[in-house]
Amino acid sequence: MKFESSNPFLKNKEFSNSRNSAQVVTHEGVIIRDDEMTVSGTMNKSFLLLALIVAAAAITWSMAFNGDNVMPIAIGGAVAGLVAVLIAAFKPQLSAYLGPAYAIAQGLFLGAISAIFEAQYPGIVINAVGATFVTFMVCFGLYKFKVVKVTQQFRSIVIAATLAIVTFYVIGWVLSMFTSFTPIHHGNSLMSIGISVFVIIIAALNLFLDFDMIEKGAEAKQPKYMEWFGAIGLMVTLVWLYVEFLRLLSKLSSRD
Repeated sequence: MKFESSNPFLKNKEFSNSRNSAQVVTHEGVIIRDDEMTVSGTMNKSFLLLALIVAAAAITWSMAFNGDNVMPIAIGGAVAGLVAVLIAAFKPQLSAYLGPAYAIAQGLFLGAISAIFEAQYPGIVINAVGATFVTFMVCFGLYKFKVVKVTQQFRSIVIAATLAIVTFYVIGWVLSMFTSFTPIHHGNSLMSIGISVFVIIIAALNLFLDFDMIEKGAEAKQPKYMEWFGAIGLMVTLVWLYVEFLRLLSKLSSRD
């Protein structure tokens, strides 16, 4: 069985097309090469989406500390971001439009929940941002200098672990909705903290899969819009990583 990135964007079939996928053959039989996906182009678009996330987050952050109720905006942003993710997964050609939409919606959500965490645990947001940035840079460096190589076995393990986490979260959420069950990853017990650490490790390992699939997409000379597609996928992983750092730091702070 062939495993790809667990990120729903980067395992899209567009990444597995032939190296000539960005070529157009005219009726005269002349091959014209369109703009192609590049690693640098994908990273530039990733930074642009990150800037939009931060800008949108600043809006709900300010609103929250001004006393406004930001929960409806946060929920709306989360839903809108999920919708953008799902559409992009099936229609990567629209990624140039869906990418900014996802970043803005997700930024509104992140700004709201970050303000809520910050109000409870002053200083937690800057620590979570710093931890996310350091994790990204370390993973990027390890991948760039081939210290960590993405093999088939590596993919299999990371994807299996990611699917297990998703299943665990979904089951816990469903049970808590309809029963008095409290998932063990809630609270600040040592078990809960250990689960958060494990989830963060898996989220970080997903970054390696993301880097690898972006690189392979560029090598396969995919169409230019796949840069936006890859950028969205990378942001999905980074947002997941940041939220998990917030959760972990809040658990640790509540034990003080």
